[in-house]
Amino acid sequence: MERPNDIGAATAESSADSRSGPTSSRVEWLLVAGLLAVPMAVVPGEGDATLVSLWGFVTLGGDGAAGVTGYPVWAYFLDQPRPFATLPPSIRAWPLAVGFHLIAAASATAGVAFGREDRRVTGGLLALAAAATLWVAAGLGVRFGVGATAGWLAVLPVGALATLAVGLVAYGADLRRIVAA
Repeated sequence: MERPNDIGAATAESSADSRSGPTSSRVEWLLVAGLLAVPMAVVPGEGDATLVSLWGFVTLGGDGAAGVTGYPVWAYFLDQPRPFATLPPSIRAWPLAVGFHLIAAASATAGVAFGREDRRVTGGLLALAAAATLWVAAGLGVRFGVGATAGWLAVLPVGALATLAVGLVAYGADLRRIVAA
């Protein structure tokens, strides 16, 4: 005869088997790691565009080599004459976006490399990364005139949309289990 604890353990094992996988697959890991290269926002301009990535600014059609110029984010923060606390909130969210993306990538990497991952943590980190990335893009939009003469497409939040898509497609079932539990 089974004890009540054994029945609960069998139920927990069967529910664990029904989820999308114990750890991230290689494809999911590639998607999460690929988000590190997706720009947070694209700022279209007259004859050029600026890609605002996690790592800095890249202007296409500029005066640099092959029409591309870059400005790393750490230089942006180090060149600031103002203290970090006085910067706009959307700029202060930039390091959070980088951190959430890096920790999500590390979590997925641990799942693939070592078989140790909580997929809910990876999915939750991607949701937080999408929110922080959207906050940065919205702040850029305000500075570039969203709602004024530039219109709503002054800044395209491609990073937030891509991060949200990867989080929902790859880890959505795991995130739904948090709400359903």
